[in-house]
Order: sequence, then structure tokens, then C-alpha cells
Amino acid sequence: QVQLVESGGGLVQAGDSLRVSCEASGRTFSSYAMGWFRQAPGKDREFVAGISRGGGVTYADSVKGRFTISRDNAKNTVYLQMNSLKPEDTSLYYCAADSRPTLWGVKTNALEYDYWGQGTQVTVSS
Repeated sequence: QVQLVESGGGLVQAGDSLRVSCEASGRTFSSYAMGWFRQAPGKDREFVAGISRGGGVTYADSVKGRFTISRDNAKNTVYLQMNSLKPEDTSLYYCAADSRPTLWGVKTNALEYDYWGQGTQVTVSS
């Protein structure tokens, strides 16, 4: 069992940067692949970025070149650095843990993640 707690969301203007964090409990964090998802009101939850156990990364096309995912296994934390934010990035951002990952692969389907945080709101004004 792992608990995930996101932080760092807030209200920013278009073009600004923001970094959200997700801290995991437990001593097996390094064995999980981690993902960031987002969900806006009335929309489905969508994949944003993921990082494998081995450090491989995958991004949604909509954020590629603007967002960077990273992890610090010593701190049990995964980060999402978001640059050049747009109003359409406004959403509730969730981190998730995949307890059955491959070494380098990242899953993009939310149903394949086992643990979820409570979410942190990111609002981008125009």
C-alpha cells in the first residue's frame, strides 16, 4: 500500500511556470512507475506524463516540450515542472503509482495505475 500526496498547485497567468510535487509513503517508491494525470470538469481523466522505474519518460502530445516529469527516489517524490502554461492546462492534477511496471515502460491508461493522490488544482488565467 502506498499513499500519495500532491502539492504545489495554484493560480497562475498564461505563460507562467509552476511545479507540482507528489510525495509517496512507504519504502518501495523506487519500484513504482509514476504518472501524472489531469481532469477538468466535465471531461475524462487524461494522461499527462509518466516516468518509469528506470527513468524513461513519456508525455502527452499536448504538453510535450513544455512539461518535464522527474523523480527523486531518495525523497520518495515525483515532480511535474510545467512551463509556458496555457488556460487549457487548467485542471485538477493527480499523481498515480503503477505497482507492476516494466523497467523502462510507462503506461498511459489510468486504469493500469493502482494508487492515486487526492489531486492538486492548477488554474491558468488568460
